[in-house]
Amino acid sequence: MNKQIIATAAAPAAIGTYSQAVKVGNTLWLSGQIPLDPHTQKLVKGDVTAQITQVFENLKAVVTAAGATFDNVVKVNVYLTDIANSGLVNKIMAEYFREPYPARGAVGVASLAAGALVEVECIVAV
Repeated sequence: MNKQIIATAAAPAAIGTYSQAVKVGNTLWLSGQIPLDPHTQKLVKGDVTAQITQVFENLKAVVTAAGATFDNVVKVNVYLTDIANSGLVNKIMAEYFREPYPARGAVGVASLAAGALVEVECIVAV
C-alpha cells in the first residue's frame, strides 16, 4: 500500500498518535478536527459558533494542503456534545460547501478531546 501523510502548520498539530490526514490512492482520509487554534494549540475562545467555524477552517487547511478543495469532499462525520447544535452546523457548513453537498452523519457524544463541543472528520476524493 502506498500511503502519503498530509500535514500542514495551518491546522493544529496532532495531539495524539495520528496524522492530520493520510492519502491512499485517490482517497484522502482526514482525522477529526476539534476547534484548536493552529498557532496556540488551544481551544478557540467563544461560543459553539466560533468552535464550529474553527473546525471547518482547520479541515479546509488540511484539504488545501493535500491539493484539494471542499468540492472534493464526499463524506463528513460530525460529533457534537449537544446534538441540538446540528442546525448551527448546517448553517455554518453551508458557508464552506456548495451543492451537491457531501454525504454526512451527525452523532451526539458525551464528551470530546480538550473539552471541545464539536469534532468533524471527512473523506475526500482526489
